[in-house]
Amino acid sequence: MTEKSYVILISGRGSNMQALIEADLPGRCAAVISNRPEAAGLSWAAARGLATATVDHRAYLSRAAFDDALAAEIDRHTPDLVVLAGFMRVLGDAFVARYAGRLLNIHPSLLPAFPGLHTHRAVLDHGLKIHGATVHFVTPTLDNGPIVVQAAVPVLDDDDEDRLAARVLRQEHLIYPAAVRWFLEGRLKLVDGKVSLHEDVADEAAALRSPACG
Repeated sequence: MTEKSYVILISGRGSNMQALIEADLPGRCAAVISNRPEAAGLSWAAARGLATATVDHRAYLSRAAFDDALAAEIDRHTPDLVVLAGFMRVLGDAFVARYAGRLLNIHPSLLPAFPGLHTHRAVLDHGLKIHGATVHFVTPTLDNGPIVVQAAVPVLDDDDEDRLAARVLRQEHLIYPAAVRWFLEGRLKLVDGKVSLHEDVADEAAALRSPACG
């Protein structure tokens, strides 16, 4: 069987990117691409021998032009999967359609609750007792694609945004490598707009969903 490959898109330090690389996934990271040349994650990736590239969104007059340039860079590496790991750009419909069924994102909330930014602040402001993270396939509607796996964490009485964010991030670093592994192993697919997980993934996914104080 031919080894599958994936490309990771980042905008900053890329902690989820690091978790993916360190997870020793059954596939090859073909490149790490950022829309910001100053992104710290690029240096981290390059130091580990990974191919890196920058497609600076500030150099393009429109979202469509940026999306086209980004797609051209991605397609140079012919990946089976494109992984958004803290990529802070909204992608246009044509871009999303181009990679339909092979474009994953992770979001720091239990979707469909709290799409968009500032999720930890919103959870605290609403007095929720459970928070978490979601891995989902990307669709044209922001943070609204089919859900692959979620992980929940408790919201503690003394939490502030930083403490809560750190607790959620630890779960992100568990569920994202798991979801990408399932895809690369052929145990995760998007079929007719719905997530299809191989039956032997069920127990693993259930364990990841469980609330943890970690």
